[in-house]
Amino acid sequence: MAIALVTGTSSGIGLATAVTLARGGHTVIATMRNPESAGELRKIVAAENLPVTIAALDVDDDASVESAFAKVMAEHGRLDVLVNNAGIGGGGSVEECSTTRFRQVMETNFFGALRCIKAVVPGMRQRRQGCIVNVTSVAGRMALAPAAAYSASKFALEALSECLAQEMKAFNVRVAVIEPGVIATPIFSKAAPVPRDSPYPHSRRQRALFAQSLTKPTSPYVVGEKIREIVDGDSWQFRYPVGPDAAPFLQWRASKTDEEVISIGSVSDADYVLMVKREFGLDVNL
Repeated sequence: MAIALVTGTSSGIGLATAVTLARGGHTVIATMRNPESAGELRKIVAAENLPVTIAALDVDDDASVESAFAKVMAEHGRLDVLVNNAGIGGGGSVEECSTTRFRQVMETNFFGALRCIKAVVPGMRQRRQGCIVNVTSVAGRMALAPAAAYSASKFALEALSECLAQEMKAFNVRVAVIEPGVIATPIFSKAAPVPRDSPYPHSRRQRALFAQSLTKPTSPYVVGEKIREIVDGDSWQFRYPVGPDAAPFLQWRASKTDEEVISIGSVSDADYVLMVKREFGLDVNL
């Protein structure tokens, strides 16, 4: 069984992944900025007597990352699996989303993952064994307004992952990318309110699309199970769209020209509603 570290485990995909890996017999270090927010995870771990250790890790902070990974090595002697899941949302038009917010999103979603990767790669390379799973998003392969900050961070993580996979293949270390679609996690409830006086219609349209998608919610445990399959298996497959709408979203984007996608940004609300119904079978309310 593997020694696995998962980031961002206080809720959502990270929590589900930590629990699922532990249920599969793996020893899990479940990390988060503030371990006091691990109430739900602690209850599951205690009830099922799972091999999970909850630890503090702020992926935005060099010292925190160095300390957390040093502690893992001191206690376990190795780390077999890294799941980079910690992430934050970043909605809003380019004009209305501050440069500070762009930096915050990139710091966590991209540089946070990079810090953790750099912490584990030397050991995995030397042992010629290991698995790195980076949780990106379908938004890492299709950029739709008004998610420039979020999509930019996930596009960047996809590119980093693809280069890393090529480099680590020479050392028998697997790298995989998980691309969830719309998953029922707290990231949506944490989204900033849409500015009432915004001239851009895209935020409320995207919120309506997500709201309709979540009327039939997909559990984050679907993602956790896929990550467990990757860890338990030996496949060198790189990309894994996860969730019932992930592959369809990506297929839809692949079927459109750039200009066709861009033109969606200028349609009326009525035409947007018709388009979503026609293309995705969803009845959005604007």
